[in-house]
Amino acid sequence: MNLLTFDIEEWYLNHQKGGPIEKNAEFYRYLDAILNKLDERQTKATFFCVGEMGRLFPEVIRKIQVQGHEIGCHSNIHTWLNKMTETECREDTRQAVDSLEQCIGEKVKSYRAPAFSIGEKNKWAFEILAENGIERDASIFPAARDFGGFPHFGQKTPCIVNYKGIRLKEFPVCTTKVLGKEMAYSGGGYFRFFPLGFVEKEMKKSSYAMCYFHIGDLVPEHKTIQSRESYEAYYKEKGTLKARYTRCLKANLGKKNAFQKMMHLIDDMEFVGVQQADEAIDWTTASIVTL
Repeated sequence: MNLLTFDIEEWYLNHQKGGPIEKNAEFYRYLDAILNKLDERQTKATFFCVGEMGRLFPEVIRKIQVQGHEIGCHSNIHTWLNKMTETECREDTRQAVDSLEQCIGEKVKSYRAPAFSIGEKNKWAFEILAENGIERDASIFPAARDFGGFPHFGQKTPCIVNYKGIRLKEFPVCTTKVLGKEMAYSGGGYFRFFPLGFVEKEMKKSSYAMCYFHIGDLVPEHKTIQSRESYEAYYKEKGTLKARYTRCLKANLGKKNAFQKMMHLIDDMEFVGVQQADEAIDWTTASIVTL
């Protein structure tokens, strides 16, 4: 089972940064190409959208919905959950879910935290998700990574998270061993780094794989090093030259051919969205992870 997911925040982030309106037209072109490809392949995906997209750019959300794809929640303003207090996260999630539900006129049941930012230190996020009617989560990165991860989560396939008696269906990022280290390979910078043949080979080896893409990662433009002020405002950590330079290198890695590479992957593999996967899985036999 291969899951196809997209994280949609580009229009909002461009607006937040005071970027050129023309940039939004570029995002639309890429979105249209993706939706057309999915329609051609008769494939449904899950699009995790930030809540402010529902308020500022509702036409984007509805465009995706009318094509029959699931709208999931990707926080309200794309602040990482491990950078928020529990109180801040509760309000952010409430606003995000409400904004998206007002936009699409139906319940939002799937969620992904920005940068997969639910980990050992903020497991309380699961309680907040449940409070807001979320039934399916796709926020767990079950390996170590620069921005946290959850290396001791213990599962790399769909499972049930049990936190203080609350149960949510979890769809973690899939990983594989590379030089003895657990790494993701099917989304983000990992997908841009690894050859397409390697990605497809790993996906075919496993009964479960989840791909995740950002439109901003597919636009073949060179990103410059952020200023200290903008870096610290977004990442909420010290913007040293090393940190900003490293982030810039990773942001530009493999971008030139990323879009066509993703389109080839969609052509080569069969995919479903998170909602479809949920309906196909026999959850009575799923592993339970108690946190």
